[in-house]
Amino acid sequence: MRSRCCRTLRHGWLAAALAFGASHAQAASEQAYMMTGEQARPPIGWVQFCADRPQECEVAPTMPRDVVLSAKAWKDLVRINNRVNETIKPMTDLDHYGVVEKWTYPEDGYGDCEDYVLLKRRMLIDAGWPREALLITVVRDGKGDGHAVLTVKTDRGEFILDNQSAAVVPWYESGYRFVKRQSQSDPNVWISLGDQSRATATASH
Repeated sequence: MRSRCCRTLRHGWLAAALAFGASHAQAASEQAYMMTGEQARPPIGWVQFCADRPQECEVAPTMPRDVVLSAKAWKDLVRINNRVNETIKPMTDLDHYGVVEKWTYPEDGYGDCEDYVLLKRRMLIDAGWPREALLITVVRDGKGDGHAVLTVKTDRGEFILDNQSAAVVPWYESGYRFVKRQSQSDPNVWISLGDQSRATATASH
């Protein structure tokens, strides 16, 4: 997936906290969770990532789990999102590796959107978050360009971690059109996302 996914906007922790406070009540509504559809084909980048790192993908199916979004969990979510966004420098796969698409960890400090997502996901898992609640998600922006974000599924709705913004927001405030994401029960199974027409076009590039 070629994407315009690599410019990081830094608004700070306060902006993320305010975004959460403003949308907290809404997250309990029917809009809090995306509509899911049929099984979809995994992105080629994920398939290649698993071929390179089979130990990370060879997992048994599990029961779906949502995170209880306590105040501490929220702070951890914002902290890890900001840390990765501020530490990793954006670089396209073509410039970085000489190929159009490569999903990997940004171990040398450079990466594109999928690499940010993979690192955030790993850091949250290492911090004790359940894998079943951390879903790599493919979206389209307002221009139709491909992008990847991390969806975090909680008891208060689904929130988006994005390398283009420090604000952790409910999915419907991201401005993206959601295409597909990992299944909660099996990260190697991908699920299409239904008509998310209620999402507002607020994303900035």
